[in-house]
This record gives sequence, structure tokens and C-alpha cells, in this order.
Amino acid sequence: MGSSGGSSEHFLRQLSSSDGGGGAALQQEWECGGGSSRRGSRRWSRKKARARGHRRGGGGGFCRAEEAAAAAGRKRVMVVVDQSSGAKHAMMWALTHVASKGDFLTLLHVLPPQSASGGGADASALANSLGALCKACKPEVEVEALVIQGPKLSTVLSQVKKLEASVLVLSQRKPSPFCCFMRSSGEAFVEECISRAECLTLAVRRQSKGVGGYLISTRWQKNFWLLA
Repeated sequence: MGSSGGSSEHFLRQLSSSDGGGGAALQQEWECGGGSSRRGSRRWSRKKARARGHRRGGGGGFCRAEEAAAAAGRKRVMVVVDQSSGAKHAMMWALTHVASKGDFLTLLHVLPPQSASGGGADASALANSLGALCKACKPEVEVEALVIQGPKLSTVLSQVKKLEASVLVLSQRKPSPFCCFMRSSGEAFVEECISRAECLTLAVRRQSKGVGGYLISTRWQKNFWLLA
């Protein structure tokens, strides 16, 4: 899926692009993050074997890899995912239109604070499936999937700050016919992320087949039609 027309190029000019170096071997590792709220994380990445030792350190996270990525001029694109088709469309749009070679694509799945014990396994399976799909579609992008339990808005905002994401991508649904009277919880979440996240935030909704393209909302413009 590629962008078409001068309008898409003008819109995406806001996004930084980088061509980070790739490694020789494909590594797949599982890491459990620190703290009681995080269920787990998984990364699919290409990097040199000598860099593997840099991943080991305090906190059980990716801080060393993140420092190396920042030094190399790479960017981190974070996508909030769930079971909906809209989230999958937003994820694929971010992969094809925002993430460049060598960038990090972080798939964040947030579980409700009171979710059942079985929900963690289902969420991990979903995140891993989506991560593997992204890696298969665009191997030159480093993909990681995070599953964290907690309040959705505060969790997303804290992870954007903690991981120093450059771009946050969200799925947005078609507005409710009653939107003039009240906002749905999903609409409120997207608007709060756009206004409060410490990075460029894009809400993406795929248009109907008859129309084509995507509607993109940012802090500065709402429902910008991008034919891509």
C-alpha cells in the first residue's frame, strides 16, 4: 500500500524518516517487564550479534536498545492495538506510511485493570500475532509487542513518554449518530491522546471501499482525507 498524490506527501512531511542500519541475524526473544501491571513484551528485530549483550541490564526493558536507536537517528512509532479491524488497519497504515527502515514499531495492547486472568493470554496471543504479521510484511522494521494492564489513557501516555515515541497512531471509529449530544468513550480516548501525548499523534480510520483512502486526525486538523 503506497501513498499517492502530492497531498499525502505534504501531510507526511511532518513525520521524520530515517534509514537505520540492519543486522545480519533475525532474533526473536521474550522478555517479561518489571512491575505488576505489565504482562509481557516480545520483540522481533534484526541486529548484529554483538549488540545482544547491550540488551541486558536493569529494569528488564529495552533501555539500552532505545539509547542505541536514538543515537542512530531512528524513530519509534507506537500503535495502540486491540481485537478490532480498525486497529489492524491503523497498524498496517503506520507500518507502510510512517515506519522506515530501521525504525521501531511498538504495538501496545492495554488490558483493563479488572480483566479476567485468561484475558492476559488472549491479549499476548493477539499482540504476538500482529507483531509477526508486521515483521513478515516489512522485515526492515524492528517490531515489538507490549501487553500492559492498567487504565488505558494513562498507560498509553506513560508509555509514550517512557519509550520516547516519536509518533503515536490510534484507530478512530466512525462517529456515533448521537455525537452531537455526547462523545463515546472511544472518541474521548482518541481526543485525549491527541491533545495530551508528548509526540505527534495520528488517529486513523479507513474509508469505505467505495470511497477509498484514510481519514487522519491530528492536533491541528480533523478528518484529513489521505488517498493511499
